[in-house]
Amino acid sequence: MTVAGLLDESLMAQARVIAGGDRLHLELVWVLPLAEVLSRPDPLDGVAVYTRPQALLGNHGTLTALAARGATTLLVDGTVPADFPQSGLPSGLVIIEMGFPVGFAALNRLLAERALSQEVHVMRYSTHVHASLAGLFHRGAGSQMLIREVSNLARNPAVALDARGNVVAENGLGAEAADVIVASIRPKLAEGLPAARRTAGHETRVDTVEGPNGCTWTAIASAIRLGKAFEGWVLVLVPTPEPGVHDVARHVVITEQATAIIGSEMLRQHSVDEAEERARGDFVQALVHGSFSSEHDMRARAEYHEIDIDTRFGVFVAPGVLPRGVDNPAASMVRLARYAAGVAPDPSVRSYVTVIGDILVVVRSLRGETNQQLRAEMTDYADAMAVELEQRRGAPVAVAYGRPARGATQVSDSYREARVALGIARRLGRNGATAYHELRSFTVLADIADTEHTRALLRDILGPLRAAPDLLETLTGYLAHGGNVNATARALSVHRNTMLAKLDRVSRSIGLDIRLPEHQFTAWLAIRLDMLTEVRSAVEREASFR
Repeated sequence: MTVAGLLDESLMAQARVIAGGDRLHLELVWVLPLAEVLSRPDPLDGVAVYTRPQALLGNHGTLTALAARGATTLLVDGTVPADFPQSGLPSGLVIIEMGFPVGFAALNRLLAERALSQEVHVMRYSTHVHASLAGLFHRGAGSQMLIREVSNLARNPAVALDARGNVVAENGLGAEAADVIVASIRPKLAEGLPAARRTAGHETRVDTVEGPNGCTWTAIASAIRLGKAFEGWVLVLVPTPEPGVHDVARHVVITEQATAIIGSEMLRQHSVDEAEERARGDFVQALVHGSFSSEHDMRARAEYHEIDIDTRFGVFVAPGVLPRGVDNPAASMVRLARYAAGVAPDPSVRSYVTVIGDILVVVRSLRGETNQQLRAEMTDYADAMAVELEQRRGAPVAVAYGRPARGATQVSDSYREARVALGIARRLGRNGATAYHELRSFTVLADIADTEHTRALLRDILGPLRAAPDLLETLTGYLAHGGNVNATARALSVHRNTMLAKLDRVSRSIGLDIRLPEHQFTAWLAIRLDMLTEVRSAVEREASFR
């Protein structure tokens, strides 16, 4: 109830406003006697103070104290004393003189009845709003239909935002106006709302925001919380800086009732999106492993996911190792894959992601026509993906890719090349973008890696050294430093004489003098073939699990 509403009651028929006639719109929630108010230091926001005329004699300072504590109104039960000042009164206090004494009990009962009636009215209106929105929700209406109903109930534009402040649905605003208003309200919503300002557990706020064409609007926003999870906001937008108190109260009811319904719809939509993403991820896994039962099966599933399988694709892979302490590694890996897919956005390019073990896989359509254009496009994306993942993980990361795939049937070959390139890059300690065709010393060996001659070479050269890992490490370091004994000793942190002794042991073990260039080449070839064989075997084992 407002002060003006109180004056309209029959009990106040002969009352007269002595001061504060410009503040009759203030809200009243309770009435307390002056003696009780003076004995306690509590704030008096929305409180009307009741007093008898004689209590005002010589107490002009009391009025200033009441106004300072937030009291709305002073109700004088009878004619004010003749010496009561008519000027210099507190500007924030409405002073009302009763035409005849009515008593505190009558005034207290009047405000209590009106407050109870208001609560009943609010409850009924809340039930109406909830029933209207719940009916739409149970009939399968989406977020757009629900926010349209919120707008209709409020007779003003309405918007639903997700947890990041992005527009989920809006009604009554054009795209340009929505962008302006959301950009203005987003920083205010991010500030949070003190618990003292929350009503009945709701986080609802009323803020002025910048509207289109430089005008000022009022936003009534309620937070969407499902359990402890914050999901976003429901807003009613009023195209005026000072809407009426009754209108604001009505909009608060609407937004608070809408949060549970729209939040449930957003949660349902998240579940649908996740299910579709899992299905799309399964399709991508089948695509990279070439595990469709037939071409018809592949085309039917691709059409369902709206994937053009006749276009050109690039396949990119990266390790998805997460920082320690991650609560949900699987979900974090999927988010990491989404971030990777969102790198270098292009309206004419589509990216499809999945997670295979601890590997992020991105299959991305390509625009180029010639091999040179396709490789340049893949290199640019791999570089951008490596930078993005390094920022997300806080550590350098290798991103590998195979040759361009012309059509979906070549994606599995490109994926195998990318996995081989990634395996080799990780063993060599390489980070950043790594292309399969750049590893020429390995790729030229691919055709002979799985032959009897290769297996015999690995048995003769590496077999004797596997029982002594320090000797294999010494040989690998020696070859990596071009046969330089001193550089290898420094890298392995051993004395030069110890290094020479180990090289003699290596030579005796394999039956070749490792200090001779032709024998160094033979050992280098064996190590390269062994590394390539291990990587390819790991990729083949992964495919066999499908």
